Amino acid sequence: MSSISQARVAFLATNGYEDSELTSPWDAVTGAGATATMISPESDGITGKNGHVQNVDLLAADASADDFDALVLPGGVVNADHLRLDRASIDFARAFFEQHKPVGVICHGSWILIEAGVVDGRTMTSYPSLATDLRNAGAAWVDEEVVVDAGLVSSRTPDDLPAFCAKVIEEIDEGRHRQQHA
Repeated sequence: MSSISQARVAFLATNGYEDSELTSPWDAVTGAGATATMISPESDGITGKNGHVQNVDLLAADASADDFDALVLPGGVVNADHLRLDRASIDFARAFFEQHKPVGVICHGSWILIEAGVVDGRTMTSYPSLATDLRNAGAAWVDEEVVVDAGLVSSRTPDDLPAFCAKVIEEIDEGRHRQQHA
């Protein structure tokens, strides 16, 4: 990949996602020239907590990280809680770390990364209520608008979306990160 205009970015979510945490990064990466693909355990369109409907392009069970350059995990309590119980979604997310590819996660989206076993030793932020969960999983939690740790971009809330989107694009542009690991 020579630039973000060649990038293929997977978004992983299900019903109950935080609308702006899907739409803002989606618009940012596609606006920068990347191709975005919606991955979900649901085959039909998925609906955000505020009513935004997003078409699903590919089932999580049929998706492979091999086909993408980066992953974005929107938040939303219901979304994140359901994804962390879906084995195909967990495996899909983990594969990005195994392949050293950039991952962006915001708000409650970190729950799936805890289930995937990829946060130990990482510095991250999230919605404040996940601080203990992340610490218990081995992450160093900090209260900052955006944190970048070797290709892993994390952020807290919709208020932080401008900084989050900018860093996600920057990390996608940089490509694989050798220190990104599972």
